[in-house]
Amino acid sequence: MPVPNSAPTEHQLLRDTVRRKIHEAIMDGTLEPGERLNDDELIAWLGVSRTPIREALSQLARAGLIEMAPNRYTRVTTPDPTQVVEAMQTLGVLFGGVVRLAVPRLTAATKKRILAALDTTIGELEAHDVRAVNRDALGVFSLYVAECGNENLRRVCTDTMDGLAFRLRLPNLDQLVDWDRMTEDFRRLRTATAEGDNVAAELATEAIHLLPGDER
Repeated sequence: MPVPNSAPTEHQLLRDTVRRKIHEAIMDGTLEPGERLNDDELIAWLGVSRTPIREALSQLARAGLIEMAPNRYTRVTTPDPTQVVEAMQTLGVLFGGVVRLAVPRLTAATKKRILAALDTTIGELEAHDVRAVNRDALGVFSLYVAECGNENLRRVCTDTMDGLAFRLRLPNLDQLVDWDRMTEDFRRLRTATAEGDNVAAELATEAIHLLPGDER
């Protein structure tokens, strides 16, 4: 039986490039929540045909960054305050396991980098800088994802975490969650990571993301 050729085609690579560029534009705010995406404008911007653009948009819709209604609109997702708890808890389930796996594997250099990122986010939380927390908190957990050593879990996180985190990008997020408690839970995560206590780090991560059952 002939072995199928699994090498990516030029078409697939083009689609992936388009998806990455649109993804980056959404995450850095170039494309704003609720902004409609017009095929002709995207073609002019990206310099590619309609097909890879539509395929990339469909992938971004599955990730939760794009909303599509056939013959009506294609637009950047608008975060909904009613979805905050659900999105945070979903991230908590994923990141809790990631942190538990990653903490024992951290080299001294990687741990130092994660602790520095945590210090930045804790400072932003203390300053009630919601925009900065929205921007940087996901990056903290992305560092743990990269070090978890479980390729399946890493792939699931990579495919879903941006779309979920984007749903938390609300200017009044500090009014929708217990901001002081979240700040304290980030401090607990920092301490547990510094001490190499992966179970305590997992519990702190789950508490940050509003999962119940963390008895203190």
